[in-house]
Amino acid sequence: MIRIGVDAMGGDYAPKEQVQGVMLAIKNIPDIEINLYGDETEIRKYLTNDERVHIIQSDYVIPMGEKNAIKTIKEHPNASMALALSSLRKDENDAVVSSGATQALIAGAHILVRRMPGFKRTAIAPLIPSLNKKPTILLDSGANLEIRPEHMLQQAYFAVVYAKEVLGTLNPVVGLINIGTEEGKGRDIDKEVFQLFTESKLFEFYGNVEPKSVMNPPCDILISDGFTANIVMKTIEGTAKGMGEFLKRELKSSFFGKLGAFIARKNLKNFKKSISPEEIGGALIYGLYRPVIKAQGASKAYGFYNGIRQAATIVRTGVFSKVEKYLEEIKESEPVNE
Repeated sequence: MIRIGVDAMGGDYAPKEQVQGVMLAIKNIPDIEINLYGDETEIRKYLTNDERVHIIQSDYVIPMGEKNAIKTIKEHPNASMALALSSLRKDENDAVVSSGATQALIAGAHILVRRMPGFKRTAIAPLIPSLNKKPTILLDSGANLEIRPEHMLQQAYFAVVYAKEVLGTLNPVVGLINIGTEEGKGRDIDKEVFQLFTESKLFEFYGNVEPKSVMNPPCDILISDGFTANIVMKTIEGTAKGMGEFLKRELKSSFFGKLGAFIARKNLKNFKKSISPEEIGGALIYGLYRPVIKAQGASKAYGFYNGIRQAATIVRTGVFSKVEKYLEEIKESEPVNE
């Protein structure tokens, strides 16, 4: 059985949506068992089936707007998020899913889970929708505002393994987000990464990709530093939301618009589904000792279920063990400096 630890109290709608998401997972994924961390009294209000589900009592919830994440994690080891993260080092779970405060989860992961040996910089890697109906991996979406090229090489390789094993991409191609497609564009770090990726035998490197192409990219993986990729991710989210509101406004503005919306209701539903983060589940934090999935804070039951499904697939396909093997192989031959 794959053991998934769930922070039942983290998120805008916790624990209701988290527990209902767990119920969906238990119903649809036969090879998992769930350890729920949180207030047992509150959890049981929404628990309809305790088959393969265990509750671990927690007496503290880290607030969604927590400002001092490191201090809070250290001062509240009995918080639902902290207990879930600690379970990975104790080998009580194979993966953890939380929609709690992002900074607290990242800080807690570094303190309580720690990086896999040899991995120098973790990365947050959400999946973004594309016009070819295949999700694109975007990294790093916020973990490292400054980073070295050799660290990005590790992250890119992790993404390639993830794309192969979890997304089923046969030959994943990596693209570097930049202000132009020509070689020599961008900052010094962009030029250094371009050269390093071009020389690497680890994966196929497409080259530079402009931000205007991120929704229809010529590659499977888009990479940049945490500052740039985070702006790209938030721009996509804001644009998708804005376009949806524009479309709704125009369709409601006239009789024929309303009639068109009625006729195209199935297409509009598919459009909404295609840009919904609920379909993805969450963002994997690359480079940790074990998988940690950051689900959206506003996740409803279906979105949280997809986060659990994503975590189970990562464990089932052995993504982390494959990356660990690579790191062991290069430990002496290609040492990476801090």
